[in-house]
Amino acid sequence: MTGFLRKIGATIALGVAIASSAVAADFTPVLLYDIGGKFDKSFNEAAYVGAERFKDETGHGYKDFEPNSETQYEQALRRFARRKADLIIAVGVGYSVAVKNVASKYPDVKFTVIDAIIDLPNVQSITFKENEGSFLVGMVAAMKTESNTIGFLGGMDIPLIRRFERGYRQGAEYVKGDLTFIENYVGTTPSAWNDPIKASEMARSQYARGADIIFSAAGPSGLGSIQAAKDTGNLAIGVDSNQNHVAPGFVLTSMLKRVDLAVYGAMSAAEAGEWAPGHTVMGLAEGGVDFALDEHNADLFTDEMKAKLEEARAKIISGEIVVADVEGSNSGH
Repeated sequence: MTGFLRKIGATIALGVAIASSAVAADFTPVLLYDIGGKFDKSFNEAAYVGAERFKDETGHGYKDFEPNSETQYEQALRRFARRKADLIIAVGVGYSVAVKNVASKYPDVKFTVIDAIIDLPNVQSITFKENEGSFLVGMVAAMKTESNTIGFLGGMDIPLIRRFERGYRQGAEYVKGDLTFIENYVGTTPSAWNDPIKASEMARSQYARGADIIFSAAGPSGLGSIQAAKDTGNLAIGVDSNQNHVAPGFVLTSMLKRVDLAVYGAMSAAEAGEWAPGHTVMGLAEGGVDFALDEHNADLFTDEMKAKLEEARAKIISGEIVVADVEGSNSGH
């Protein structure tokens, strides 16, 4: 992981000049979003932000694609692979099988897949330690709750989202041992990522049962939870992108998952001729996850809360605090 970040830093520092003639002047990567659209204010939008940063800093454009259903994943991958795309980045666990199938048939094309691990010589896999970032927002919830009841709302019930839940619960219990914890999942199919109405109904039910803070790890569906918090006068915790601005004063914080950094790093490394296959993991130590603190939620934090969070961050990075994982959760949304 450290080497991956060093490559990003080197690319930023040296700029386009280091690419030299070894990299085609018309370098054009491809970004394939997950279901939910590029402007979902969450997972996909983080990927978009990373691609836009790459475009702004290098002057190279990129192509992207927004699927409407899972059936389009492999079709899109094959289309761009046949055209010998310089790099194809697929975001989300939904692409796992499709990337494996297509990458094995186009060994000369580079693929980066985010949130899945595929062991092929032309595939770069990037995953995150979501449990570490979730631990911190769990601490925030425990320090802020007045009812001593907090909730978790997951999107699709898969091991990756269980990782968010487990880290959140552990972080909360690190602060308080007598909390009541309520959990729900929107569904068991990919449509669970894009159902804010159902998520809102579940969140309202949790608030009615006494929760005053809900952390949603549900992609675009989570916007329904934020709306429910605003409507009921409670607090929500956003996910993936910084969602504090969605409902200022009602979003306690957001668990940042730096998909933007992963996309930017993969594109930059490929453009500089430094892209490499293998598995990269991004946790707190690598700046891959964090909690969001800005002008929209600053009034909800005290100096004491900030100090406790920074202390916990340091202990997680040093290994003094070990955040539990979920077996088999190395892939997900």
